[in-house]
Amino acid sequence: MFSKVLVANRGEIAVRVQQTLQTMGVKTVAVYSDTDRLAPHVAMANEAHPLDGITAAETYLDAGKLLDIAHRSRADALHPGYGFLSENPDFARQCRQARVVFIGPSPESMEALGDKLRAKDLAQQAGAPVVPGSGVCRQVDPSIEKFAAVHGYPLLVKAAAGGGGRGMRLVNSREELESSLEAASREAASAFGDGRVFLERYIAQGRHVEVQILADRHGNAIYFPERECSIQRRHQKLIEETPSPAVGPELRQRMGKAAVDLAKAAGYTNAGTVEFLLDPQTQEFYFLEVNTRLQVEHPITEAVTGLDLVEWQTRIAAGETLTIDQAETQGTGHAIECRICAEDPYNGFAPATGRLALWEPPAGPGLRLDSGVAQGLEVASHFDSLLAKLIASGPDRAIALRRMELALARFPTLGVTTNVPLLMDVIRHPEFQAGEYDTGFLEHHGELTQWQPSDESAHTVPALAAWAAENAGLTSNNTHPLPNRVDPSPWRTLGGKKFP
Repeated sequence: MFSKVLVANRGEIAVRVQQTLQTMGVKTVAVYSDTDRLAPHVAMANEAHPLDGITAAETYLDAGKLLDIAHRSRADALHPGYGFLSENPDFARQCRQARVVFIGPSPESMEALGDKLRAKDLAQQAGAPVVPGSGVCRQVDPSIEKFAAVHGYPLLVKAAAGGGGRGMRLVNSREELESSLEAASREAASAFGDGRVFLERYIAQGRHVEVQILADRHGNAIYFPERECSIQRRHQKLIEETPSPAVGPELRQRMGKAAVDLAKAAGYTNAGTVEFLLDPQTQEFYFLEVNTRLQVEHPITEAVTGLDLVEWQTRIAAGETLTIDQAETQGTGHAIECRICAEDPYNGFAPATGRLALWEPPAGPGLRLDSGVAQGLEVASHFDSLLAKLIASGPDRAIALRRMELALARFPTLGVTTNVPLLMDVIRHPEFQAGEYDTGFLEHHGELTQWQPSDESAHTVPALAAWAAENAGLTSNNTHPLPNRVDPSPWRTLGGKKFP
């Protein structure tokens, strides 16, 4: 086992990875940007090193800085978390050359599966149906015109490398095509260092269902109960649950087998996630992509199985044999995850910034919080808006839902606008309660992202705003001006209630 691991990430995933490593007796090394110097992942590490910069390109995407710190700290392995360089085969190869173990798949299997276009070819060879797509394209040319003519609009632009909704655009007409390709390519290049994009036929009313896999270097591979990830905004997940309300035992087995067959065909090792688009009417599924890393939503799989996926990532990277039998992976009960983000769901999901004047996460039976922030910290705009992940589990879906609803109602935040009220509205919605939803849920229910102030707003909000401004040194920039009031826009969540 490794003696020291550098965690090349930030926020809640850096905290999460360190928790497991330190429990295993492995020392941890944190890295941080200028704005992250007081972050929880820095405070909990055995040692921490500055990256001397502010932007992602200057810090967490700088392979040279990361490997230099790995050598200076004498770390014998590196865990990339997710995002940043976690799915970059060139970085994994650099780690190998520097004799720092990359806790993840090999660069070769990452190139085979992390690249969505190559992964689709492998999936077809492994017998999995795929969504029709084009080759790499950066601008409109005759081949793209032909693809659009055959499949019609809407179409989906996707990044060939990376995931998490980055570099993805829905194209509704020919007029939007060129600008969407250019914008998606820029975003992909910024997020992953790879600007390649391609087109894919858009399948409306499908359900986004994924299968978590683990594979070791000795030919063993297993799959876990599927995760439903259809509640999304801008193609980024907001709420996930396991098992999926739309998947039964027979379909679960078929999807799991397809995921494992694909992993074995690619010689894949470590943790990965195979994503599918499910037609709930026909029970047919289509391969979408493979995320060659740990997923944001991995805690719900841990909640129903009792297994630690970060621990198994680390053990596999150290050469150990996978000792979990397929029968042990099926899990019991139900789990739901909500992503707590610093964003304004009533203003086009615009990123929010400010100081967390109040941050009091809920606690109780069946609750888990993976957080990368703390009360009093400044939330900047340089990185992803994810603040924390709230996980609720129970013996069945009804209890898990009720625990999540109560937890969201008891999650007061002040100083930074969050999406907690929207998450509560989704959890309470009759269609979600019934498990009858798809990837277009928020588009179908636009009223959920329209401002609807609560009755007590006029009396409560001015006092909250004044309190937060006084106690956190915040100012009131009238981005949402209200006559004769202190602007309350940064203080929209208190006890699960929505304020203007």
